[in-house]
Amino acid sequence: MKKLLLALPLLALASCGSTPPAPVLKPLDYSYLPPILLKVAQVNVVTNFVPSPSQQLAASQDPAPPAETLETMLRQRLQPAGQPGTATVTVTNASVDNVSGNLVGAMTVDVNLASADGRSTGFTEASVGATHSAPESGNPEDLRVAYYDLTKQLMTQMNVQLQYQIQKNLPNWISWTSAGGAAAPAAASPDAGGGVIQAAPLAAPPGVGTASGMATSTTTTTTAPVAPAAPVPGQLNTNGAVPGYLPGAGPAALGAQP
Repeated sequence: MKKLLLALPLLALASCGSTPPAPVLKPLDYSYLPPILLKVAQVNVVTNFVPSPSQQLAASQDPAPPAETLETMLRQRLQPAGQPGTATVTVTNASVDNVSGNLVGAMTVDVNLASADGRSTGFTEASVGATHSAPESGNPEDLRVAYYDLTKQLMTQMNVQLQYQIQKNLPNWISWTSAGGAAAPAAASPDAGGGVIQAAPLAAPPGVGTASGMATSTTTTTTAPVAPAAPVPGQLNTNGAVPGYLPGAGPAALGAQP
């Protein structure tokens, strides 16, 4: 009996040691990225997306609920530069779901610009999607981590696509930095992918005026982005139309379904 009593604490310690600690899933934060300054007086972020019951269940299991995470990023990155006009940024899809053993996610954002008198003067759209295999362990914690990783991938893609589509289709609505100005050092986020995304200033591409000498805006619509040239391994992205904070990666590849 005495030997059994002595063995019980050891069994308890062994049991505790066999359970790995739950991973720390930090909130996804993209406030370190440079803001996209739009030449309007107000930027409104709204959500028109209504999830299905299964999408709602999946979002409740996601440590970074996709709709909330996307809305927060849009408010952080899209900022008014102070000129007359309004930008309405609409989330039309921000979903994760479990479909036949696959975790499927998608995000779509519309950007509508209007002049001070309410006339529509610009539009573009960014859309991304991704699919992960659902964990086979049946452990709820493994499922939470899988949803979190899926949302993080979607957000990485959306940060690229959103900036790309705005720069491509609404260049005259951006309050650019001077193309010849000094660039701020790149800064990697400790909470959003271990340096996957890096901040870079929004310098005006060739032929586009800076904030002090901008041409009059015109109505634009979204077209499919032209696939960039294949990057050279180890080199930074040199395509001026593609955001520079994901070195060597083009938006077409990042936004495509796996």
